[in-house]
Amino acid sequence: MNREDDERAEPTDNRAYRRERAVIALVEGAELAYDDVGTGQPVLWVHGFPLNRSYWDPQTSALLDHSRCIAPDLRGFGDSTASPPWSMDQYADDLAALLDSIGVRQAVVAGLSMGGYIALAMWRRHRARVRALVLADTRAGADSEEGRRKRLETIALARQEGSGAVADAQLTGLVGKTTRERHPQVVQHLRQILASASVDGIVGATEAMMNRPDSAPLLETIDVPTLVVVGEEDVLTPPSEARLLHGAIRGSRLEVVARAGHASSFERPAAFNHIVGEFLASLVLE
Repeated sequence: MNREDDERAEPTDNRAYRRERAVIALVEGAELAYDDVGTGQPVLWVHGFPLNRSYWDPQTSALLDHSRCIAPDLRGFGDSTASPPWSMDQYADDLAALLDSIGVRQAVVAGLSMGGYIALAMWRRHRARVRALVLADTRAGADSEEGRRKRLETIALARQEGSGAVADAQLTGLVGKTTRERHPQVVQHLRQILASASVDGIVGATEAMMNRPDSAPLLETIDVPTLVVVGEEDVLTPPSEARLLHGAIRGSRLEVVARAGHASSFERPAAFNHIVGEFLASLVLE
């Protein structure tokens, strides 16, 4: 289904709704910062690269009346500490430990891009913790040789020129053509988030993505409700990748967000929130 809903694309700054941020000591000495707002079905929002939990503000502020929204900074990003080891499995273990620390037995795991890789690692390593999955603008396969070469270029750029240079290099791929042309304020807001990432976090996450396993064989084992969402203009993980996920995960639902790129939930939050809100409501009825 292709969502054509019209709305103002710029996300609203909703930081006023937040509770006090909690910082939790996790495995390997890392401290994980997170937001925990709202009541109802727990939803664990896992950000992409090189973002932080504020990326999800348009979702957590809109859905907190019906869901308990848990949005962490992955190790190395936002207010979390940047400490190795770096891997998709380690990120997943961190999140499982976070759920333990706040008394959440099971959550809907919603991941964007790299967050989708982590969501699949959660399914592989902590299956009983996953109530349902939202896989947004992501893929299951491992990096190609060309993809690994680009990762190495990102690492070199981060080390030589810093996070601002990485932000500039990432923006065109992250944001759809329509948003770049019509909503420059959204592009600038996203760049600010990207540029705030630490170099250590960027390098560690890039290495983790480069070395992640192929999760394609895992897809046929997924037996929880799954929503696959993709921006119509996503050039990094295009709709063809989303269709592969949808085809391999039995009973999954596929939604395409019109006029949005890789950062579909940030570019067109109202459309994205409507899709996810309907999906979350369907879980209550099961």
